[in-house]
Amino acid sequence: MTPRVRTDLVDAYIFRRAANPLGMQFLQLRRTTEPYAETWQPVMGHIEAGESASEAVRRELHEEVGLALPSDAVLGVWALERIHPYFIAPRDEVWLTPRFGVEVRPAWTPTLNNEHDAHRWVARDDVESQFVWRGQIDSIHELLDVLTRPERAALLRVM
Repeated sequence: MTPRVRTDLVDAYIFRRAANPLGMQFLQLRRTTEPYAETWQPVMGHIEAGESASEAVRRELHEEVGLALPSDAVLGVWALERIHPYFIAPRDEVWLTPRFGVEVRPAWTPTLNNEHDAHRWVARDDVESQFVWRGQIDSIHELLDVLTRPERAALLRVM
């Protein structure tokens, strides 16, 4: 029997900037549900029947952290081009997850649903030590690359 491959998930990396671009911070949420209860994650969720990845991330942002798209709190949304496969051993599944970057205003605060019991902002310089999964770290590095190259940022911006 081979692992099941899933493509019905999305990730969203919410970030905010200080006046100095190096002052970027990335939102993490502490999960309350298995398989990774008590781990710090970005917004993650399932694509429902009939939804596109973009529609799913819009819904998940609203459900998990109370962030509506569009809203005055959102400064931009980018679709990342790389898919980082990862293996979920307890479920014997390989997940292929479209990923998005979402910039919010510095004063925005998440409203957590019951899937999370805490949030924190991780400084750009601490991403490597605070994000556990290589695919998540790579996604943040890709997002940073996109944001420093205006021609790429324009092409990958979805809102």
